[in-house]
Amino acid sequence: MADFDLAIIGGGINGTGMARDAAGRGLRVLLVEQNDLASGTSSASTKLIHGGLRYLEHGAVRLVHEALAEREVLLRMAPQIIRPLRFTLPPQDGMRSVLRIRIGLFLYDRLGGRRLLPPTRTIDLTHHPAGVPLKRRFKYAFQYSDCWVDDARLVVLNARDAAERGAQIRTRTKCVRAERTDLWRLSLISRGERAVATARVLVNASGPWAAEVDEMVVRRAHPPRLRLVQGSHIVVPRLFDHGEAYLFQNPDGRVVFAIAYEGDYTLIGTTDRDFTGDLSAVAASHDEIKYLCEAAMAYFRRPVSPNDVVWTFSGVRALHDDGSRKPEDITRDYHLELDKRYGEAPLLSVYGGKITTYRRLAEAALAMLSPFFVMGPVWTGTAPLPGGNFPVDGVDALIAQTRRRWPFVSEAHARRLATAYGTRLDDILGEARSMDDLGLCFGPNLTAAEVRYLMEREWAQTAEDVLWRRSKLGLKLSGAEAVRLAAFMAENAAGPRDLNAAE
Repeated sequence: MADFDLAIIGGGINGTGMARDAAGRGLRVLLVEQNDLASGTSSASTKLIHGGLRYLEHGAVRLVHEALAEREVLLRMAPQIIRPLRFTLPPQDGMRSVLRIRIGLFLYDRLGGRRLLPPTRTIDLTHHPAGVPLKRRFKYAFQYSDCWVDDARLVVLNARDAAERGAQIRTRTKCVRAERTDLWRLSLISRGERAVATARVLVNASGPWAAEVDEMVVRRAHPPRLRLVQGSHIVVPRLFDHGEAYLFQNPDGRVVFAIAYEGDYTLIGTTDRDFTGDLSAVAASHDEIKYLCEAAMAYFRRPVSPNDVVWTFSGVRALHDDGSRKPEDITRDYHLELDKRYGEAPLLSVYGGKITTYRRLAEAALAMLSPFFVMGPVWTGTAPLPGGNFPVDGVDALIAQTRRRWPFVSEAHARRLATAYGTRLDDILGEARSMDDLGLCFGPNLTAAEVRYLMEREWAQTAEDVLWRRSKLGLKLSGAEAVRLAAFMAENAAGPRDLNAAE
């Protein structure tokens, strides 16, 4: 008998989403990730839950419809890390016509069964806050709705829920070989220790590493063609005072987002260019940074130059190669391939996909695997993620409740905890009666109590895990504070563990 029903390689959004869904249906699940959860593409998105307005231009109506329908499903599942966001789209002479934009937004409003999000409207930029930071030549704009998400936390919460439903989540664990008979025999390495696990079905959900896993681990003879596309983002000091976003058109036909970010900053992205090179060293190029700065300067009154950039991040999307000439034209739809052979264990490979449609991808994947298992029904669309068991408009009420129960917690601290952990912030603050009870403070309200929670419940092992994936406090902590955090985590790290032990 196999140790697991389902073994998943890859701790990004697709892998953890599948682990959660499968564990909730009663399957025995193992997920292995060679680095940290969301350490690749899944923490390098534009942080949007959206339909993809520009995909309508490529005729991807099914993809846009599915993604739009998912916006409010995910908003209800995780209101602590997902919030509605209004986008301002000013028309630009010589680019898409106003009629074309109106038709696109008309379809966008009607394809997804919108109930919670407000509809598109036209605004006068000369009398609207959204017009204040823009150049005076923009007189009006369209405003439409999508949602913002903390992408890395979405991955972690899916993993947390999967673990609570019985899945084993093993980070910093690399699958170096998968031998195929009537079962899969996986050779695993973590911290120099070797272990073996067996599974009835193997899933390759390793994102941009999918081809490497196919070739080096699974040793498939003819895997599907993938196209690796890099997308980069820049973060600059805040360019506008409201908490919403902009969608700008560029002369090359692409679009760029400018989004209020972490209170004091503006996030600008993304780019699309073919990627070759080392997947462990993906970084924004000088040309990409310059491109994004010029895109912002075409609309904002305040100059934006590479010298203003305080942080950049880049991700590589592994897209199913559909033969498109330009990287931005390749479909963002997911592609699932089931390799089943008589007398041998099945292999399911996952290619492409958007963070918005990860839950639907998981459902589609398990539907393909249904002949091999007895499993429960579809369930994830109505079950909140950990900490998300409160109304979609209940964040302010949760903050107020937090400050009543723990009056020593500042407004800013309570808001950060509420919008990261939701109702699970109780597990961090516990019985504390003062800030001193929460232990060392490493910087802007990051306490030892929170760091211990992240280490014990959310697989954080390094300062980078905490500062750049479980939060974005890396933008605000000094170098000395980050070093102090790293030292604390090293002192409090758990020793080596048995890879075959249950969570």
